[in-house]
Amino acid sequence: MEEEMKDKDLRKRVPYHIQREVLDELGVDQVAEKSDFKISAKEKLKDAVRCTGPRFKSCFLSFVPLLAWLPRYPFRENAIGDLISGISVGIMHLPQGMAYALLAAVPPVFGLYSSFYPILIYFIFGTSKHISVGTYAVMSVMIGSVTERLAPDSDFLIPGNDTNGTSLDIVSRDAERVKIAATVTFLSGIFQLLLGLVRFGFVVTYLSEPLVRAYTTAAAIHVIVSQLKYSFGINPQRYSGPLSLIYTVIEVCALLGQTNIGTLVVSIVTIIGLIGAKELSALAARKIPIPIPVELMTIVIATVVSWQMNLKTKYGVEVVGEIPSGLQAPVVPAVSLLGSMVGDAFALAVVGYGIAISLGRIFALKYAYKVDSNQELIALGLSNSIGGLFNCFAISCSMSRSMVQVSTGGKSQVAGAISAVVILVILLKIGELFEELPKAVLAAIIYVNLQGMMKQFGDICSLWRTNKVDMVVWVMTMILTVLFNPDMGLAASIAFSILTVVFRTQLPKYSILGQVPGTDIYKPVEDYNQVKEIPGIMIFRSSATLYFANAEMYIDALYEKTGVDVAKLLSHKKKLEAKRLRKEKKAAKKAKKEAKKRAKEAVKAAKGEEPQFSDTDESGEEAEGNGDVHTLSVKDPKDVTAVEVGPDPDTDSPLPRAIILDLSPVNFLDTVGVKTLRNIYKDYGEAGVQVYLCGCQRGVVESMEKGDFFNEKVTKSILFSSVHDAVLYCQQGNSEEVMQGTHL
Repeated sequence: MEEEMKDKDLRKRVPYHIQREVLDELGVDQVAEKSDFKISAKEKLKDAVRCTGPRFKSCFLSFVPLLAWLPRYPFRENAIGDLISGISVGIMHLPQGMAYALLAAVPPVFGLYSSFYPILIYFIFGTSKHISVGTYAVMSVMIGSVTERLAPDSDFLIPGNDTNGTSLDIVSRDAERVKIAATVTFLSGIFQLLLGLVRFGFVVTYLSEPLVRAYTTAAAIHVIVSQLKYSFGINPQRYSGPLSLIYTVIEVCALLGQTNIGTLVVSIVTIIGLIGAKELSALAARKIPIPIPVELMTIVIATVVSWQMNLKTKYGVEVVGEIPSGLQAPVVPAVSLLGSMVGDAFALAVVGYGIAISLGRIFALKYAYKVDSNQELIALGLSNSIGGLFNCFAISCSMSRSMVQVSTGGKSQVAGAISAVVILVILLKIGELFEELPKAVLAAIIYVNLQGMMKQFGDICSLWRTNKVDMVVWVMTMILTVLFNPDMGLAASIAFSILTVVFRTQLPKYSILGQVPGTDIYKPVEDYNQVKEIPGIMIFRSSATLYFANAEMYIDALYEKTGVDVAKLLSHKKKLEAKRLRKEKKAAKKAKKEAKKRAKEAVKAAKGEEPQFSDTDESGEEAEGNGDVHTLSVKDPKDVTAVEVGPDPDTDSPLPRAIILDLSPVNFLDTVGVKTLRNIYKDYGEAGVQVYLCGCQRGVVESMEKGDFFNEKVTKSILFSSVHDAVLYCQQGNSEEVMQGTHL
């Protein structure tokens, strides 16, 4: 340990010495031999559409990754792990698929369909080896908001036997909601597919981790509220639009007096049992390699108890009902509904992809392989669009199932295919056995599975310590998503998150840089005690790029930090110029008058009269002074000397010789930014202060060239590659000594 510390100290003390010329931008271009080679847009397009045999094969294999990895599948190493993992995840799909179907407001069997078809499609086209795609709580509640909005219970009320009575046509309502769910799923898949084909996978970068975690937490609250009716056995009115969750909570509270006691008892017992069983399963996980299927055991026991005790008839407990065996034929989506769900479908596409790619990248980083973001969009798009044809609702990946898939030995998507086979067996043979399962049990399963999302409230404390702006994004995303529907909340949250980025570029840190003694390093003088400003030179830097939103603030900060108010200086200069012109005019008149007078005196002298002299000195000049401005009147009005502009009398600080703008943090310049730099150079130049720029990236220089920043008077000689080059140039001027050799 001591040797490592000595080596570290030794490395810190290693000196270096460089001798080179002071280089401006033109010098760097010459020494480094700047390349002007650029590929034209036509060549890029031609190269993009060029098709060769190897290129076609590569594109085809990237589009269908299964053909690339399945022939090389290591059967001996992975087969057993994938088999165990696939069976374990398939068992989880059964209760979760049925439970999340309730969130989507469709019959439970359609949750099983959604756990079968999309998995097979992702098995063929997906690139992540470890995520478990299928039903997901957040996606299901978003689907539910669409189905209940477009097919409310009030549209399916039919007259009853009584004169004033009505009854709900559940069969017609469920059929309509299934059609709506399948249509919006199909449209969201088309959106994902199109985004993937145009290589738009980077869209997920607008979903930051704090935003995604806060959004899923808020969506979990929507999920919990939507399931309260199943836990209490009540039927609250459906609300939509902003504040719908608040109205629903108020409605549920008002209907608590109508609670079905049998349903409530089933919910409480199931929740307590699930929590206790999961805790025991976690304790036994170290000794048992395969996780205990707690949820499967719960629905089996609940179904048997409900069947034996006849809970539906005796206590009015609502059960799952008919679960048809077999698979359904594909159906064409309802084209007439597409226009009313475009926004919902796009939100589903973005959220589903964001959650899947985030989790996929976590596993890819952990197990050292690459996930193709654009191919993931295509895989999810095909899963949803094809699944929509088979009456599935939108899918994504589940953290809980993915963790089980990894922990039980899953090494590839073969585990996902095996889980789909498990669901197929259930659909064909076993599904009808769960017809007596109480819906309150499925709601309890949802509550317990949302524990992880509720724990994300702890992010607030950790973000408060690390990054308060991210904490504000988290809190605002949470509030916006709770107050609005998940789709509107997502749009508002993304807009707020982008605004925080804009605000941070509008309020950067402006600094005056000084030199670290004995080095070529320059740091903000307010942050370091030993950093000193260079006499006569002001080095100014902004921590953000320069563009239209902060250009005016950039100028104001420059005036404030340098202590040089150019507007006031130029105003002072104009006053002095006007004063000089008045004095010149007065001097010219006086000189003319003196000339006439001398001419008359010369005539008189010629006639023998005695000349009269004025109050001028022997040379015929009259000096007149006023502060820092000096005007000289002579016999010839053209011989008036130039006026020197003195410092502004309202300021105590002298003008610097030069101002250096460090543009190293600037990664682009718009037209407003170029104009701002041009005005700074011009205004300070008129005030007698030279402006230099340093650290300009190539894109910034190109923007300045296109923006006509350079001309015959302003060349690239004012650009320097480093602050130190600019400082040395300012200190000694454009002398032969400096340009030939500089010691750093």
